[in-house]
Amino acid sequence: MEGGEFRPKILVFSTNSISDPGIDLAGSMHMHYPPSVYVIPLPCSSGIKPKWILYAIEKGFDGVFIAADGTDCPYLTDCTDRTARIAGEAQKLLKEKGFNPVRLKMAAICSVCAEPFVNHMVNFFNTLKKLGPSRKGEVENEEV
Repeated sequence: MEGGEFRPKILVFSTNSISDPGIDLAGSMHMHYPPSVYVIPLPCSSGIKPKWILYAIEKGFDGVFIAADGTDCPYLTDCTDRTARIAGEAQKLLKEKGFNPVRLKMAAICSVCAEPFVNHMVNFFNTLKKLGPSRKGEVENEEV
């Protein structure tokens, strides 16, 4: 909370060779998205562990966004399917631990997808703002 207004913190898992250049392009083009977005690069989106997502939410992030490789992955031909399974497992884990699974979002972001990335961040930020700060037990108290 800054100045009494809730500003959701979003952790983005980005990939070095595919989504990271698109996110960097958004910055280079001075496109605006919420300043409470934090990006962690990794080689491939299918390497994310569901426990990492839960950990981020438990430690104060209000949402996690997977900027997936999609069909452009330089490592795996089935990266999209693997990453989708990971996201599904993570959403199940979030729900089991009492968090709203809507706090996880995934979309393919390519190396020139600056505008789509910004749009995703703004929309996700607004969704999280409506949900409020992440807290255990929110699933029991709200409809998912």
